[in-house]
Amino acid sequence: MDNESKKQILEALEAHKKMVAELQTNGIETITAAAEAIIKSLKQNGRVYLCGNGGSAADAQHIASELVGRFERHRKALPAVALTTNTSVITSISNDYGYENVFAKQVEALVREGDIFWAISTSGTSANVVEAAQLAKKKGACVLAFTGKANSKLEQIADICFCADGSTARSQEIHQLGFHIICKLVEQSFCEQ
Repeated sequence: MDNESKKQILEALEAHKKMVAELQTNGIETITAAAEAIIKSLKQNGRVYLCGNGGSAADAQHIASELVGRFERHRKALPAVALTTNTSVITSISNDYGYENVFAKQVEALVREGDIFWAISTSGTSANVVEAAQLAKKKGACVLAFTGKANSKLEQIADICFCADGSTARSQEIHQLGFHIICKLVEQSFCEQ
């Protein structure tokens, strides 16, 4: 391996460590608030709806699988839906209403007052995610945002925002750490019943 490759690897690791340190210093209260909001909603028969684009869509699906299935422990299934998975819905909405409405139309159909709408956008400006978050908030859902840029449109809409400010790759890594911790806290709450 040449020196340039080693340098790039070390730079990525250092950036990651710096963002983990930032999470440890400034993110614990936000992670706790997110877990508490989800627990409260689920205990009051709410549901968790998630969305994002690209890698964030994969994260939305990952989180839903942790909640519906299990994270680490056996427990009852928790109601969570990734709005990124039904190709017929996604393609028909995109075709008929435009891609910016792909999540908002699903929010219109599914989200209720007291639900959690978990919006993931590393830019914090994805039009389809922002549109859906605005509608979810209008419908009385708690909007939980995971972003990668501070003071974004999505952060301004959100009730709770976890911002891992950095490059897309590093932000997604920290998002995963954050949502795994949230899933653990939520699961623990339902295992204790």
